[in-house]
Amino acid sequence: MTVTLADVAARARVSPATVSRVLNGNYPVASSTRERVLRAVDELDYVLNGPASSLAAATSDLVGILVNDIADPFFGIMAGAAQSEIGGPGDGSGRGGGEKLAVVCNTGGSPERELTYLTLLQRQRAAAVVLTGGALEDPAHQAAMAAKLARLADAGTRIVFCGRPPLPDTDAVTAALAFDNRGGARRLTEHLIGLGHRRIGYVAGPLERTTTRHRLEGHREAMKAAGLYGDEERVTVHGPYDRGSGYDATLELLRRESEVTAVVAANDTVALGACAAVRDLGLRIPEDVSVAGFDDLPFSVDAVPALTTVRLPLFEAGARAGRLAMGKETPPPGGIATIPAELMERGSTAAPAR
Repeated sequence: MTVTLADVAARARVSPATVSRVLNGNYPVASSTRERVLRAVDELDYVLNGPASSLAAATSDLVGILVNDIADPFFGIMAGAAQSEIGGPGDGSGRGGGEKLAVVCNTGGSPERELTYLTLLQRQRAAAVVLTGGALEDPAHQAAMAAKLARLADAGTRIVFCGRPPLPDTDAVTAALAFDNRGGARRLTEHLIGLGHRRIGYVAGPLERTTTRHRLEGHREAMKAAGLYGDEERVTVHGPYDRGSGYDATLELLRRESEVTAVVAANDTVALGACAAVRDLGLRIPEDVSVAGFDDLPFSVDAVPALTTVRLPLFEAGARAGRLAMGKETPPPGGIATIPAELMERGSTAAPAR
């Protein structure tokens, strides 16, 4: 059933004219009234020009690409690749027909912003939405996401996950392209164990993210299989996926446990911070402490020494997500595809000298 402007007015306990003023922004309205109206809009999932929505659903030329941080190459590469496939079959002049406008929405990792952008894209009747990167492991947010995506799908919006695991209890997603973070992390740790490392520190990402959990699980599976799993919490430090976190966490790890001979970082950016911390302690890489990353971002091979890491095919995944969003490619069986990860052995890891 279509939600009308009158429904919003009744929920907010104001007149329909007041709702119209708030939504159009063409007349001053008290801040408390404005907040009440906007809350009612969100609660009822009201779409602007609701009576016409059934006729105009998902017919716009807009495609939304949601990222945590566009400045992070992990997201920038996927978003750029997706955008390259979202244009139509024309000659690039915009006259060929079928072209779409891709809009990158930067959530900053905020679950509230993620939902807000989806609401805005719904109101614009977006033709498709691509959501990139790991998901927040919070039941309330997952339920809100499932409901929001269901409404988008019902209106004809095509929804694609890229580098993001499937959402439980929903069939609204056209396709979910999930990286094999667990398998990649396991192979990376097996590589270090094979070199002779026995005390391995781990700089993990934020606790509540699926990517963090999957990579940490893969690492610990390898440690357990080698009979090396013990007080893993002592040699694991969580933090954001940024260089500063890698630096601070590595200092903390080596303060806690001087016997650590290798540090595995949550991603390559974190690994750069880890390398800086090791050097600032007067230690050498890899002679004293090996350092490994994840993602194989463009700068990884140019680090000194070059960074051992796990390659995720970010560009290829982003381009595939773009094709799926545009209906240019058939979704994988069951709508889910696991994208393999590849170990890239370079100079930042070697057999321990002590």
